[in-house]
Amino acid sequence: MAHHHQAAPGSEPTPAGQPVTVSIHRVVHPDHVPEVTAWVQAGVNLANRWPGFLGSGWIRAAEGSRDWHMLYRFADAERLAAWERSDERRTWLAQGTGLVEELRYQQRTGIEGWFDDPTRTDEPADVAASVVPPRWKQATSIWLGFFPVNLLFTALVTGLVPGWDGVPLVLKVLISTLVLTPVMAYWVLPWVTRRLHGWLHAG
Repeated sequence: MAHHHQAAPGSEPTPAGQPVTVSIHRVVHPDHVPEVTAWVQAGVNLANRWPGFLGSGWIRAAEGSRDWHMLYRFADAERLAAWERSDERRTWLAQGTGLVEELRYQQRTGIEGWFDDPTRTDEPADVAASVVPPRWKQATSIWLGFFPVNLLFTALVTGLVPGWDGVPLVLKVLISTLVLTPVMAYWVLPWVTRRLHGWLHAG
């Protein structure tokens, strides 16, 4: 079956230098499980020799399920793209024709992706799973980044922009969110989560 790699709605380019986790939902007929298991392992063996590869694995939705969720991670978007364009991967995908059907391809580029922490499990194939910290820790991390950035922006525009106090509230909020959202997404949140990694993923 054909393999069409289209990013899921909402996926956005990953900031340079940030790890990228790819999630692929594939459907496997129960009769093909042994062949697909060998095919997946062959792909992992190939990717292991590729620069920037950080790990991969697969998770079945339930015993006997046709739904397989395959994950792999690269150190940055550039090396991920190099792997995905490679002849080695193209040949490997061709070998899976008829064994699996790909339903969804998604790069983890949202806020959840910053909190991902790949771990090993006791699944038969030693699957790499994605463990996300509790919501309250995620919210705390976001606040720790947003508060100083918002405070600094407010102080700067209030002191440097003539007539800022007279600007309508809706326009103030629009300007501040347009400026601060990319600052948070591309610089502040990755910086904060890297420094809080131990706390975020503490048992």
